[in-house]
Amino acid sequence: MARVIKKYPNRRLYDTETSAYITLAEVKQFVLAHENFLVQDARSGEDLTRSILLQIILEEESGGVPMFSSDMLANVIRYYGHSMQGLMGSYLERSIGAFHEAQKKFQEQSSALYGAVPNFRPDAWAQLVPGAANIPMGDFLEKSASSVISMQEELRKQAMQMFSAFPYAAPSATAQPAADKPESEPVAPRAKTRRGK
Repeated sequence: MARVIKKYPNRRLYDTETSAYITLAEVKQFVLAHENFLVQDARSGEDLTRSILLQIILEEESGGVPMFSSDMLANVIRYYGHSMQGLMGSYLERSIGAFHEAQKKFQEQSSALYGAVPNFRPDAWAQLVPGAANIPMGDFLEKSASSVISMQEELRKQAMQMFSAFPYAAPSATAQPAADKPESEPVAPRAKTRRGK
């Protein structure tokens, strides 16, 4: 069962499990702890979970070190209402999942190898594998988004090449109508006049 958080018109968040008001920072802690929760509008019951998660992302992007560059965000915005919006969303979702799984496996392997070492921090793997820490999530997603854009451009070029062989403009002078079927006389009316005679 998901933990229910009510959002009131004064923007305050109320945790129904603890019967106390909570902050956005505490909701972020639920996310970090992989806790299942649902944010609802206190009056209408509308699901506001996505908007709260976006608000957390906005606060994270505004302060500290942002994950996404302006170009990355502009590219994401350009896909809203685009025919490939669904593809971009699912592609980014799978990319984040793959990145998360790779990080998780590396942490498991690190803890198996260095678990007995005292004061071994989770971020210490960056010192063990030079260059591995230079692949932040933002860059990973940016490269993923760029590959989708490149794929779309390549598909567009291939479609243009494929369909360029078909004449969509007015017929050229070299195109000749069939000699046995004059354009002015349709087949069906001719059959009727023969029956009539």
